[in-house]
Amino acid sequence: MTRFEDELKNNNFVCSKCTKCQHFVWPPSEFCNKCLGDTVWEPVSKSAKLVEISSKDGKSFCIAEFEGNIRVFGTISDSLRPNPGHGLVLEYCSYDDTPKFVFSVE
Repeated sequence: MTRFEDELKNNNFVCSKCTKCQHFVWPPSEFCNKCLGDTVWEPVSKSAKLVEISSKDGKSFCIAEFEGNIRVFGTISDSLRPNPGHGLVLEYCSYDDTPKFVFSVE
């Protein structure tokens, strides 16, 4: 189990961040994919931007972007159907064989 998965199991979304250029490294890694600097684990903001949305059987699925470069797949708990670019808030995250992210509309 990785640190990323362990933290998700505790409803904490963390990612590696470069100590040199301050870039969030996605997917998480020991080294920065921009400058090859070392990384440390940092909490990711709960605020995200909606990139894509779709629905099936009354459930909304989305791709959300954090920190300008971290994109994850998740669900939207609200009945509202926002447009791409709209703000989202991470309500819950977990890990059970795969990462799980649940958002509400900002």
